[in-house]
Amino acid sequence: MAENGLAALAPQGEELPSALSQAIVAAMRSDMAHEDPLYLQLARAIRGLIESGHLRYRESLPSERTLVRATGISRVTVRKAIDQLFREGLVSRRPGAGSYVARKFDQPMSVLVGFSADMTRRGLAGRSILLGKTVSLPKPDEQLKLALSPSDKVLRLSRVRLADDEPLAIENAVVPLFAVEPERIEHSLYDAMRHTGNRPVRALQRLRAAVANTDEARHLEIPEGSPILHIERHSFLANGKPIEVTHSAYRGDRYDFVAELHLED
Repeated sequence: MAENGLAALAPQGEELPSALSQAIVAAMRSDMAHEDPLYLQLARAIRGLIESGHLRYRESLPSERTLVRATGISRVTVRKAIDQLFREGLVSRRPGAGSYVARKFDQPMSVLVGFSADMTRRGLAGRSILLGKTVSLPKPDEQLKLALSPSDKVLRLSRVRLADDEPLAIENAVVPLFAVEPERIEHSLYDAMRHTGNRPVRALQRLRAAVANTDEARHLEIPEGSPILHIERHSFLANGKPIEVTHSAYRGDRYDFVAELHLED
């Protein structure tokens, strides 16, 4: 195919490598009115198939070689299109497995749920990589937020949280030591807190946009400078006593936090 236009796209009568490639070619043909570069047209065609449900979570994209054969455009152009979708968070890569459709999580902001329970209800295998679990005295701001004295001890728990082996978030939790038995923490901090009768029932969350620093990028397996969401959660017991302060870094390409709004009279 000529790189300066779409007229030569997949000549009529040429057998296409797969039904998916054929759908991509058809989507590009319907997009011929646009004068965008070919890599953007190819990315838009694949994006449309993802958004319409034709391509679903964890389904593989055609290989670069297959797309080159189907469309006639160069491998450099195909790779640039896939790179574009990767930057948008629509596509993930796994060494030796090619590119596949990534999951996007809609996270309601009106529901307090732990990561483990959230992954379970989504039908995903959630797990954690432990970065640190220590007992120490609280910092001055933690004394205020958790209503502790300087001599009270806290548990600090730092983990990378994964779904189906893909890292999604880094969580750094601080809870009063009386609220949890550290040895009981397996997958869920909230389950361990429930055992002592100190599971939170409500929380305040503050979100702000940020970019991944070197450590965050390494743990989340994303390029440094990628968009992330920094979240501070301040949780409380039913009697109003503060019980948890957690600072998290969530991948911006995987999470949309959704809030339902009502018109004020």
